[in-house]
Formats: sequence, C-alpha cells, structure tokens
Amino acid sequence: MTTSPHSDAFVFFGATGDLAYKQVFPALQAMIKRGHFDMPVIGVARSKWTDDQLRDRARDSLEKHGGVDADAFKKLSARLQYISGDYQDDATYQQLHNALGQAQRPLHYLAIPPSMFKAVTKGLAKSGCAKNARVVVEKPFGRDLASAQSLNRTLHESFPEEAIFRIDHYLGKEAVENLLYFRFANTFLEPVWCRQHVASVQITMAEQFGVQGRGAFYEEVGAIRDVVQNHMLQVMALLTMEAPKNSDPDSIPDAKLQVLNAMRPLLPTEVVRGQFQGYREEDGVAHDSQVETFAALRLHIDNVRWKGVPIYIRAGKEMPVTCTEVLVELKPPTPPVFDADDGAASNYFRFRLSPDVLITVGARVKTPGKSMTGTDTELIAHHHPDDEMTPYERLLGDALAGNSALFTRGDTVEAAWRVVEPILGNAVPIIEYQPGAWGPVETARVIAGADRWHDPKPEAVSS
Repeated sequence: MTTSPHSDAFVFFGATGDLAYKQVFPALQAMIKRGHFDMPVIGVARSKWTDDQLRDRARDSLEKHGGVDADAFKKLSARLQYISGDYQDDATYQQLHNALGQAQRPLHYLAIPPSMFKAVTKGLAKSGCAKNARVVVEKPFGRDLASAQSLNRTLHESFPEEAIFRIDHYLGKEAVENLLYFRFANTFLEPVWCRQHVASVQITMAEQFGVQGRGAFYEEVGAIRDVVQNHMLQVMALLTMEAPKNSDPDSIPDAKLQVLNAMRPLLPTEVVRGQFQGYREEDGVAHDSQVETFAALRLHIDNVRWKGVPIYIRAGKEMPVTCTEVLVELKPPTPPVFDADDGAASNYFRFRLSPDVLITVGARVKTPGKSMTGTDTELIAHHHPDDEMTPYERLLGDALAGNSALFTRGDTVEAAWRVVEPILGNAVPIIEYQPGAWGPVETARVIAGADRWHDPKPEAVSS
C-alpha cells in the first residue's frame, strides 16, 4: 500500500456556516481528543468576525453537538485562526497564504455552495495555496451528468484527481464500512455471492419524517438526486463489486467504477416516483410541484457475476419507519429436500445500516417433533448499536492522511449519473401516496416475477 504525506494544516471555507457548526467543529475536537490532530486550523468566510468570535462559535457548536471536552477544546482554540474576505478577492488568498506560514501540505475543505468552487479553487491556485495541497468538496456533485463533468473540469484546473476528496458522509458510517468488511473478510460468502445463488438484492432507505421545513431545498433536489444517485448507488456498488485488487486506496474506487459501468441506465418503465400527500403545502414548495419525495427502481448489472439478478432500490420520506436496510435473498435449495410444499422462506443476508448496525442470516431450523418440517429464524452475525467515531471524524481524518478509499472519485460520480440520467426531471410521472405508507401502491410493478418488497419491521427498529 502506498502512503502519502500527512496534511499539515486544515483550512475550511464557509467557517461561519451550518455545516461547519454541525459537523466540522465536533469532528476536529474528536480528532484532537484521540491525539489524531495537531496542526493549524484556519477558518475562512465573508462575515466580519474575529478569531475570538470563531472560537465562541466553535464552543457553541460543541455544546449543542456532543459536549465540550475542556482539554481538547483548549487545544482547538489555540489552533484556530479566522480570515474574513470575499471569495472573489485575491487579497483573501494572500491573507490565507500568509496565515499558512510554514505549512507545506494544507487540506482545504470547501463547505460552500458548488457555484463558488471555481472562484475558490482559482484563488487557491493563483496564490500558491494549492501547491501540494488537497481539497475536500461536499455533495451534490452536480445535478446531472453534464454538470458533474463541468464540476470535475473546474476542480481539475487547480488540483489533480488524487488530491480531490469528494465527501459523502454516508460512506463514513460504521455500518457501511462494516458491510464492506463483512463482504471481503469472510470466505464463506464468496461462493454464494453471485447469480447462481442470489435471487435478488434490495435496499430500502425509509424516513418517517418529511422535509422538516426544508421545502425550498428539496424542490431543487428530490429523492433521486438527494439519496439515490449518491448514497444508494454507492452502497449498491460496495455490495456488488468485485474484490479490490489490494489495500491501495485506489483499489476500492476502481472496483466500484467497474460495477457502476456495468449497470444499465435506468428505464422509466422500471421506476416509480411518488410524492407524499401534503408536500405541496410545505413552505417553499410549488403548489403544482413535480418533485419526488419517494422513488423505487429496478437495476440491472450486466456482468458475469450479476447478470439476470434484479436489484431494487427504494427511498422515501413520510414512510412507516426510519431505517436503512439491505436484503440479499438467496435462491431456494434445488431440488428441495424438506419443506417442499409449505411456502418456506429462502435464506437471506440482512444488513441493517441504521438506526442500529445489524447483520443477520436468515435460515431454516427443524421444528421439534417427528416431522421433518422447519421454521424461519435469524442468526445474528454482528450487532453494534453505537458508532463511536462519527462519519465526519473518520472521513476528515482519512482526507488529512491522503486515504481516498471511502471517497467518491470523479469517474465514479459520472458513472452514477449515467445510470440515473434517463429518469431525471419528469421522465416518470409523479404519483401521490399517503404519509405512513410504503410509497404509492404502483411501487409493486417495479418488482419482477415472484419477488416482493421486504419492509423493515417497525418492532425491530430502535427508537
């Protein structure tokens, strides 16, 4: 495995914003507390703040998001600096260059809208702040294939691909990492993880709540852009990709790209878009909105391992539970020896990604008595309810170390957009559904043959 020099300064643009308040300050304190972080921290924003005002903002953030650790916060405060300036002004980047001092390998985190990326990356390059530096950018990585390609060109004008870290917090979750580990650390899985034994693959991302006052934002994205194109396709790629060639950070993105390129572009006939009743009454939402709050779709992967295996994705708001779950259903034994006529369930692997972290194996065991009949049971393979390290702590730590394995590479972003491009906009009509339902009743037509949707059980979901 190749190693990269560790970054020696952390710069975050948008330092006064919501993302820094909710995620960045808690992640920085956590890294300091673990002894993983010892470098200057420079916040950049337009507000006319001072260093002390930024420290006050950091303390307020920590009081509301996990608590203040006195020793770690003291160290964080000592490292914090603030630069006030316009992102279009060369003087802002000259101030930053001076503040970096002896730092040779800064990490620049752009917690700003994508519309500002070009100005900031150009300013960093012109001032010399991009030399030997890395840059972290937040999703959305475009709104479609063309805008994603344009965004990648903008970033590449100032940074090489290996220095760009596109952060998707979902890939930093303990549960998602555990799914990846479970797949490739266990030899018993490989023989059955293919079309000869897998009947279907499903992933459901259900949210019991609605848009929570963010109607104007949701009008710009919808469920497909918000979670399907990124979170869901990335998780599906981890589930279905070939084993990485080695432990080099590029090996995982390489394997994901291979399977994303094997996914057929979606057909409108294999997609259902839904909108919960009442969405159009939300603030910021058009009275005739055609934005989906729910999507269900059937994917196909045209490679040797998965050809012919239907892959289903379902994501939505105002659903019966808040839960993300993956179900890999296996084909029944052939020929059947027992339970031939009693509707016995197939074996399966179930991965609960949230709110708990749970891996189970569905199996049949004999019912006590003389007859050779059985009952369904679940074998708990792993249960870890607490995620000690937050996704942002993990991912920012990886970016500082130059480890890109859990980030989305430019070519994989574009490959994912190619899959969903045919169903963007109003290519598929909106169907209304009742809050508390599993989407529109028409969702059943996405399922092929004898398959059925497997709804996460409310009684199994942690509160």
